[in-house]
Amino acid sequence: MFDARLRPLIDPPLNAAGRSIAAAGISADALTLAGAAVGVGAGVSIAFENYLLGLGLVLVSRILDGLDGAVARATSITDFGGYLDILADFVFYVAVPVGFGLAAPANAIPALILAGAFALTGVSFLSFAAVAGRRGETTTAHGAKSFFYSTGIAEGAETIAAFIAMCLFPNLFGVIAYGYAALCVITVAQRTLIARRQFRQDD
Repeated sequence: MFDARLRPLIDPPLNAAGRSIAAAGISADALTLAGAAVGVGAGVSIAFENYLLGLGLVLVSRILDGLDGAVARATSITDFGGYLDILADFVFYVAVPVGFGLAAPANAIPALILAGAFALTGVSFLSFAAVAGRRGETTTAHGAKSFFYSTGIAEGAETIAAFIAMCLFPNLFGVIAYGYAALCVITVAQRTLIARRQFRQDD
């Protein structure tokens, strides 16, 4: 919901950093893989109830996720880079709930529901992108991307905010997880309605 609105604020410093990193010879794919590895590390830290370390790794992972796109824009945006980026994102999105699920028995069910909700949003997001791409549709609302990014209530910024809240208040994980899972389901419904309207125009 807030991703497109945040882009004008975060893109200038990210793009400047991306140009410097690209000049140093570091590739966007390397940053993507590093971000995924750090995201998994966040999940492992959370599983061992080291929530503050987990929080720090969550933030580092997302910074790397922002920088990989900036480096790609400074060099070249590739289809494989886009594939790797979305795969790394969902590695991160799964790692954190799994970490909380392993941290305490009471977290198991809300973690499972949240991971399932992320799976649904991922399917709706990628299905939308596949159909939009086949139809030749484009958007720059989320910046220059290798494929179509559809909008929704639950996007990257909201997910990061939810993960931060979980790390700061781990005793409220269940409440936050159920609430965010509900937002994910609403996002799926919202994206489906948009797809129904948009993709039926030329049918």
